[in-house]
Amino acid sequence: MSATNSFCSSVGEGSDGVMRLNEVEQVHSAPLTPTACTAVDKTDANMFGVAFRMYENGARQSTVEQNYKDDHENMTVDCVQQKMKKWLKFDHGEYTIMEIIELLDDLVDDSDPDVDIPNSIHDFQTAERIRKQFPDPKHDWFALAGLLHDLGKVLSMWGEPQWCVVGDTYPVGCEHAKEIVFSEFFRSNPDTAHPVYATKNGMYKPSCGIEQLVMSWGHDEYMYRMLKHNTGKLPNEALNVIRYHSFYPWHTVGAYTHFEKSTDTILKKWVQEFNKFDLYSKSDDLPDVEKLKPYYQGLLEKYGLGGKLRW
Repeated sequence: MSATNSFCSSVGEGSDGVMRLNEVEQVHSAPLTPTACTAVDKTDANMFGVAFRMYENGARQSTVEQNYKDDHENMTVDCVQQKMKKWLKFDHGEYTIMEIIELLDDLVDDSDPDVDIPNSIHDFQTAERIRKQFPDPKHDWFALAGLLHDLGKVLSMWGEPQWCVVGDTYPVGCEHAKEIVFSEFFRSNPDTAHPVYATKNGMYKPSCGIEQLVMSWGHDEYMYRMLKHNTGKLPNEALNVIRYHSFYPWHTVGAYTHFEKSTDTILKKWVQEFNKFDLYSKSDDLPDVEKLKPYYQGLLEKYGLGGKLRW
């Protein structure tokens, strides 16, 4: 099989090697339904020369493992509620997107076994990979989502420990899936002894829909909420890939499907489509960020995100 995921292989690809999309009814920008895609150039090795997402004996093993241990032992329903109360007031300052990207020049993600470069570089790597496959301006929101997807990690620059900012996400308030990386560390999580939260469905109903789940707190949920709060013009597909791109137990491993509703099939396909650009771009050459900034500033203006935003 080619380097495409199962979604891509089921729908084919254009003869000119460019991904195709069909437009459907518009909400405010251009919600789209994927109809075809082409293979994405990928390597089998990350920047350290080993397989992607290696969580045993990786180059950054001790740092990554400790980050997940802290997360899994402390991320509870109460913890998420407290973080939302703290951060969703959006009273921590007004900054442009480019100012936040510059802040991330000093951040290396402690949960990521694949890179040890500043997160700001990875944002442009992801965006450029997407732009290469989606050259039509009608689809430029997808590349912009690539630029924006990790900017919520700025919480770590404002005092939050990385364990509650970075890493794979999962629902709280229900049984922790064994497919979550380092799931053994949940043994010390207080919610594992809760009479409701420790059950398969927990505080949810089957088929309630993925969007009804309360996710572990981190950069994904914060950035999604921040963009909604600032009322930009990104389509829902862009917002959803930002919100769920780290939900690997669901979109890659297949856990938590009992919470899906019928429309979550399309949601998952978009997140999976985004994921291959996010993951495999980590082995790309470093982009010329200063040269790219004017193009992406133009996209920010187009989608109502070009000025100061509340964070």
